[in-house]
Amino acid sequence: MDSVRPGNDPTLQHHYKQLITRYDHDRKAMWYYMNSSPRPCFTIDLLNDINHFQQDVTSWVNVSPSDVCSSIFSSLRYIVLASQIPGVFNLGGDLTLFKNLICDRNREGLLAYAKSCIDVLHANSVNLNLPITTISLVQGDALGGGFEAALSSTVLIAEKRAQMGLPEILFNLFPGMGAYNLLGRRIGAARAEKMILSGRIYSAEELNELGVVDILAEEGEGMEAVHSYIRKQDKFNNGYQAVHNIRQLYHPVTYEQLMNVATLWVGTALQLREKDLRIMGRLARSQDRLMRKKTTATQELILHERTKIEEDYIFDSATSDPTRSA
Repeated sequence: MDSVRPGNDPTLQHHYKQLITRYDHDRKAMWYYMNSSPRPCFTIDLLNDINHFQQDVTSWVNVSPSDVCSSIFSSLRYIVLASQIPGVFNLGGDLTLFKNLICDRNREGLLAYAKSCIDVLHANSVNLNLPITTISLVQGDALGGGFEAALSSTVLIAEKRAQMGLPEILFNLFPGMGAYNLLGRRIGAARAEKMILSGRIYSAEELNELGVVDILAEEGEGMEAVHSYIRKQDKFNNGYQAVHNIRQLYHPVTYEQLMNVATLWVGTALQLREKDLRIMGRLARSQDRLMRKKTTATQELILHERTKIEEDYIFDSATSDPTRSA
């Protein structure tokens, strides 16, 4: 497979900290792989890297064709979001950061983080306002903001082993970076609300049946599924691009909409109780344990945490009931 050699790869100009890029010249596709640490969530560094990457792509396409870097990408047609971490696409927002900002009553910090998320998510959802197609390849677990990021692409391809969901309701919050808007566009508001309020983790097969996942691939065949899709669109690119544009016109997801929801998310986060913050912290620690064990047992992790949460609520209700004897 042809790709830009490191010495000629303009993506290195920013020396990305938590992003790996690769250009597939034959397919006119730029791949960018999330590689965040200490856990595979949306860290500040990863968000900054993605923002810089999107700005780079826009500048390469728009600069004069006589420019060496721009000429390499003058025929760019696809941008593919994937993960460098086996078994995990992205576990969502940085829960440890959230907890600290909430405890400090730092509204500005929460809003700044939310804006960083919306900046990159909205740009991806409108294909960077370029004549290209954005694709998400999910080969592992995509939770919360990770699921939202996958949904923001025009095409969502997932391997059968992948699991996706929105667990925020478990700590009395909601996914505030586009889930309602993006899911609503695909499956309608009623189904989107049901999915958000359930806190469930869905298999890629379930989501394919619901119409959330566009293309379902066998385990280990996700990249080939992307290649197959590109071959198909390339035959009728004019028509595909027109249909994608119609989607934007018929079901627009605007930056203003997303920021309004994100602002509501900040206000809701600042109303979380101590009990909710304990659960958030516990989920963050569970994600750390998951990564240390190098397992993708997300379904078991969420079920375990849900059981503990229910036990906590039963205990709190019992101890706070004034009709019960001491």
